[in-house]
Amino acid sequence: MPFLISPVLTAGTLAHRPQPTLHADGGLLLRPWRTDDAPAVYEVFQDPVMHQWHARAADSVAEVADWIQQWRGAWQEEREAHWAVADADSDALLGRVALRELRLDDGTAEVAYWTVPAARGRAVAARATTALTHWALDETGFHRLELLHAVRNEASCRVATRTGFALEGTKRSAVLQPDGWHDMHLHARIRGE
Repeated sequence: MPFLISPVLTAGTLAHRPQPTLHADGGLLLRPWRTDDAPAVYEVFQDPVMHQWHARAADSVAEVADWIQQWRGAWQEEREAHWAVADADSDALLGRVALRELRLDDGTAEVAYWTVPAARGRAVAARATTALTHWALDETGFHRLELLHAVRNEASCRVATRTGFALEGTKRSAVLQPDGWHDMHLHARIRGE
């Protein structure tokens, strides 16, 4: 049965090219992950704040190296797109920004991010999210990006608001975390806004 509409993005939109390196304001670089980032990511996942807002923990550097391989492979499979957020001068890891839940036919994805403890309060997540959003909507042609965060995660809500993601509502009891079910704010940006 034929479709009555064409896909927003065709299969191969991402996989047919190398994952780009993106520049963000304030000397940030969004670059593909490297295996040698594993020790720094492992350290971040020892932070109690990460345990508060993420359901995943890291038991070893080797485990994180496997995550990085999965993140890199997700680009070729067009499932997800993950970038390391680094200082452009020193290459020090400052965080991660990603597009998850890619649906190329619909032109939609979910934005996710985290920052290392030393980078918090410096607008690293906001600057990285702005650069990723510009690339996804304006350069690549995604139609809609969503951003979800726990209602109690006020820092994440500030990032969403600062980067132009409109609050659309609350998904009740939507995500299970170690401390129980969390209501999630749903923010979104549409191409051309």
